[in-house]
Amino acid sequence: MTRLGGWDRALACVRAALDHKAYDLVVLETGRVSSIADYFVICSGRSDTQVQAIAEAIDTDLRHQGERPLSVEGLQHGQWVLIDYGDVVVHIFYVPVRGFYDLERLWVRAPRVELPEPFQSQARSQKTGTENH
Repeated sequence: MTRLGGWDRALACVRAALDHKAYDLVVLETGRVSSIADYFVICSGRSDTQVQAIAEAIDTDLRHQGERPLSVEGLQHGQWVLIDYGDVVVHIFYVPVRGFYDLERLWVRAPRVELPEPFQSQARSQKTGTENH
């Protein structure tokens, strides 16, 4: 099975997160400002249980595509789960924890990526609470 490229891997993470109602999702292109990863996918859950469910969905969906994370941190507590795929790092926060760490401010030099449709509309609706139930 062929490994996904970095952008395709990031989009697969976005798809899985949004399918599990991730809140306030953004993608930062960090490759231009750091060698840590090419992309950060940052999103939130409204409870520790939702954070864990989003993380597990991303892991499961990507494993079905032949992708295995290098590491997963924080899953047990569900406050901040980090899933490292090498060129893509996913950060899933419990809402109050995200505000405390404020990664978007720390990585302000990394441009936000405009997501292709339908992801952009879905991310926007889940940020504003207008998603269809």
